[in-house]
This record gives sequence, structure tokens and C-alpha cells, in this order.
Amino acid sequence: MSLQAQFDQALADSKSLPERPDNMTLLKIYALYKQASEGDVQGTRPGFTDMVGRAKWDAWDALKGTSKDEAMQQYVDLITELKG
Repeated sequence: MSLQAQFDQALADSKSLPERPDNMTLLKIYALYKQASEGDVQGTRPGFTDMVGRAKWDAWDALKGTSKDEAMQQYVDLITELKG
């Protein structure tokens, strides 16, 4: 199975995890998805009044320089781990 196919399957699986991940794990899932699908973070960091947007942006920014393939593999591995 190709990495893209594994990634697509992990995306589907992420919607039916046995339990809701904690917020830090959710941020990691979001950041890995964005890095895998769009590459390095774009735009400016949200202001301090948008705490959720800022946390998401920071999590994605922390992955700057990670290749799309590497981010896909990390996403697949994380979702597989969460599925138990």
C-alpha cells in the first residue's frame, strides 16, 4: 500500500478513534495533517485573542522543514497508535 493510500486510510480512521485524544495530541494530529497536505506553515501567526488558532499555528510551525512524506508517515504512525 502506498504512503498516500495509508495516509488517506489514517484520515478516515482518525474520525472513528476509540476515544477522543487529549488536546496536545489533537494539535499534533492537526499539525501533521497540515504539514503533509500543505507543507510549511503559511501566513502570519494569529493574535493572542485567538488562542486556538495560535496554538494550531504554533504546532504546525514546529514542523517547519519536515517533508510531506515524513509528515504523512508520522501521521499514519500516530493514528495507528491511537487506534490501539
